[in-house]
Amino acid sequence: MKTIVLGGGVIGVATAFYLRQQGCEVTVIEREPDVALSTSFGNAGVIAPGYVTPWAAPGMPAKILKYLFKPASPLIFRPTFDPAQWRWIVRWLRECDLERFRVNKQRMQRIAYYSRECLHEFRGRHPFDYGRSQGYLQLFRSEYDVELAQPALAVLRDAGIAHREVSTAQCVEIEPGLRWARQAPLSGLYLPDDEAGDCARFTRELRAICERNDVRFRFDTRVTSLDVQGGAVRAVRIESERGTGMLHADAVVVALGVDSAALLARLGVKVPLYPVKGYSATLPITDEEKAPRAALMDESLKTAITRFGNNLRVAGTAELGNRESTLREQALQTLMKVLGDWFPHAANPTSAHFWVGRRPMTPDGAPLLGPSGVEKLWLNLGHGSTGWAMSMGSGRVVADLITDRKPEIDLDGLTLARYRKSGT
Repeated sequence: MKTIVLGGGVIGVATAFYLRQQGCEVTVIEREPDVALSTSFGNAGVIAPGYVTPWAAPGMPAKILKYLFKPASPLIFRPTFDPAQWRWIVRWLRECDLERFRVNKQRMQRIAYYSRECLHEFRGRHPFDYGRSQGYLQLFRSEYDVELAQPALAVLRDAGIAHREVSTAQCVEIEPGLRWARQAPLSGLYLPDDEAGDCARFTRELRAICERNDVRFRFDTRVTSLDVQGGAVRAVRIESERGTGMLHADAVVVALGVDSAALLARLGVKVPLYPVKGYSATLPITDEEKAPRAALMDESLKTAITRFGNNLRVAGTAELGNRESTLREQALQTLMKVLGDWFPHAANPTSAHFWVGRRPMTPDGAPLLGPSGVEKLWLNLGHGSTGWAMSMGSGRVVADLITDRKPEIDLDGLTLARYRKSGT
């Protein structure tokens, strides 16, 4: 079967890997000169199935208002005249209900835990270094943070997910570098089975494995449209420096992140995606003793600090505004504040390399996997800020569906059908 995967982020490359494993002829189309140069490039790197949480959560609208005019904020809202932004916000507000939150979080955890199983199985067969660390510590600055975390804690308890609520002293035992913090955490939540790793580095290694198995990558190539005849996709129209062309396929997978919505809309396929921008800073470690060992999350400012070998990645901020990938000073200041509060002597702030990415977020948080409604056209998109955590499982699920295999997990609530049922 001749398959084409649109998108060379971690989602697209994982999909290509599993399609090839199942005997398909695979071509990946990517507009950048290499894989993982867009949203997959500078993310936090955390693989925390127990932590994956919809942005639409109880108390979140009030939290946005609380931080709206503060200089250090995990949330930035920039209203625009874009009708798509306001449609997305209305849907998002509906999902902030407690019961909807529980349903959405469980859906996200289902694919995230499956994805981690797939990653571990893959790693057993293809061991390589991608800056992996074990354990994930959430830090609470105030009682307000603890209160907001209660719905998520209830889901963890109900699902039997390994976690420990820890004291200030226990936070320091887990991460000794916190001894030099400018303030002590009120308390914390530790998830010992969660992990982290450099997503971009992993994706580049995965690309090399794919190429050794005859997956073809076409870089610096843009998808201009999809050719549909008789209700089925037949080919992909592309353009590059070499000119324009048509690539025929038996199946096409759309894994283009936020750019997926515009391409699909031309075919009458509506997906409720909007770019919620995230920021990161990457810095070399200057003092090993005063640096973190693994991954942490500042629960108040929703900013992660992750250790990748000799580097630190500080990542966070959710900005709902325009679609441009421009660095906003307010977001960068928040990142550096979090690093300075918890690990002030771990790295030199002037060495920070900043990045911004457009997270392809659905209003309810769960991704869109599987059929698009157009024959031979498949979706693997909408993973928001948890694409790395869901990548291998999502790739395997979509590859199974394309090759007429039954996926190993229940896909209820993880397909486009959930929006059609609700009439939204």
